[in-house]
Amino acid sequence: MTDNKFRKREVMARCVPMNTLQAVLSGKWKFLILWYIAFYKVQRFGELLRRMEGITQSTLTKQLRELEDDGFIHREIYKEIPPKVEYTLTELGKSFVPVLTQMMMWSQTHLCAPDYVCPYSEEEIKELLNL
Repeated sequence: MTDNKFRKREVMARCVPMNTLQAVLSGKWKFLILWYIAFYKVQRFGELLRRMEGITQSTLTKQLRELEDDGFIHREIYKEIPPKVEYTLTELGKSFVPVLTQMMMWSQTHLCAPDYVCPYSEEEIKELLNL
């Protein structure tokens, strides 16, 4: 077989699990969407839209659909007027909560201003990890 750029050592050494995770969770808002659904257990579309300053309705819709397609969240539609939709984590999404929590704590320690006060208590974070 001829040698090509895809057979070079540095390309072959790529970390497939990290590439896959990046592909699934790419998007400016997905980590935050998952965090809010995990923390509050159930979130409605309007609640997420209000919590996430700067996100557009269409972007939130797109990212929620992608997270649902990838198996991280479940969308429950209630046949009411006006329609009610609730989002919860799936088992896959729940399994990702410890990673989200570690990311939040790392960011708080290394990226936030020294005077930053976390709005989540230690007990709330422990409860979140127990789901």
